[in-house]
Amino acid sequence: MANRVVVTGLGIVAPNGLGIPMFREAIKNGRSGIKHHSQLQELLFSCQIAGRPELSAELISTCFTDLELRNFNSEGILYGVIAGMEAWKHAGLSLERKEDPDWDSGTVFGTGTSGMEKFREAIYKIDELQVRKLGSSVVMQTMASGVSAYLGGKLGLGNQVSTNSSACTTGAESVLMAFERIQSGKAKRMLAGSTSDGGPYIWAGFDAMKVCTYKHNETPEKGSRPMSLSASGFVPACGAGALLLESLDSAVERGATIYAEVLGGHLNSGGQRGTGTMTAPNSKAVQNCISTALKNTGLHADQIDVINGHLTATMMDSTEISNWCTALGRSGDNFPYINALKGMTGHGLSASGSMECVASVLQVAEDFLFPNINCEDLHPDIAAQIDPQKIPLQYQSHPIEYLAKASFGFGDVNACIIFKKYRS
Repeated sequence: MANRVVVTGLGIVAPNGLGIPMFREAIKNGRSGIKHHSQLQELLFSCQIAGRPELSAELISTCFTDLELRNFNSEGILYGVIAGMEAWKHAGLSLERKEDPDWDSGTVFGTGTSGMEKFREAIYKIDELQVRKLGSSVVMQTMASGVSAYLGGKLGLGNQVSTNSSACTTGAESVLMAFERIQSGKAKRMLAGSTSDGGPYIWAGFDAMKVCTYKHNETPEKGSRPMSLSASGFVPACGAGALLLESLDSAVERGATIYAEVLGGHLNSGGQRGTGTMTAPNSKAVQNCISTALKNTGLHADQIDVINGHLTATMMDSTEISNWCTALGRSGDNFPYINALKGMTGHGLSASGSMECVASVLQVAEDFLFPNINCEDLHPDIAAQIDPQKIPLQYQSHPIEYLAKASFGFGDVNACIIFKKYRS
């Protein structure tokens, strides 16, 4: 018999909130974390605003020793470890260092890149014939699996410890991979999440593709506008989100607080066929991902109360709504409520899905809808498909039984997760 899987811990490092209490307050109040960044202006970026968490030395020191921080320059790892360790502690798990690994606990913690600034620093030293001055931590800061390796060591994880990478689908994918490991009985607990480096060396390519907004450099908090008629591209961001997934039996045995149940979902790809390309989704695949997630969890489309969308504030927002309507067979006032976190955080790339999963679980656990900020001018193509009342502009208290969270990424890859209100 398959194990039921629940969420017992959450962690977040977001542009609008460091830690769950601050993040919860921010999303309930529609508070943006997007700011003007002078470095992007100096480098002549078209988009000179971004969502970037501001970490204090005090916060960093709670997770890293002075020795570890010597010659450390990998903010994605910082974000991921801080979020992951918060989720672990939030779940009521001990940080006591033991002699043996915890064979029942592991992690799947994703990223798009690792240590871009550290990699750049290393390249300059190599070019200047200073290889011996690189230091002993370059490899672990720049290897793709650096974030999971650091978490594995700090938490003594003895089960699967790995890093996944699937563009903007990474965070949602990590949750489903962790879910499957627990459901199959191969682990009792898995830390799932994702992180993303930030800065010009990550964001320049998107600016060059002209997919980032350039119209709000003087009004950064208005820049990220999912589903809005005046949306002009996404706002780049970074950060990390983490969820501690656990078998229901394990959670009940240790008296853990349960925030939601993970029913399952689906991962697929459009194969870059039809409308799908390296950068655009195959709508048939998106619809298939959603409908298969419902099938895998035994739900009917009418049971979905809320959708937490991918919704990036690009021209693809209308297409995403169309795909949801087709996959669910629901439109107009029969459409579920839907919201988009990116209005407050920007697009966190590989971190986006995990940050949005954290926001989704908070909504399910506490029965509320966070507002869609900057969507006062709803795009008419969206208004023609669904009732505008289904896109809340203000915080709402609302009972939630089932929430669908989707992420879509470059490479024509898709993920859809179904979260459920936990009932004993």
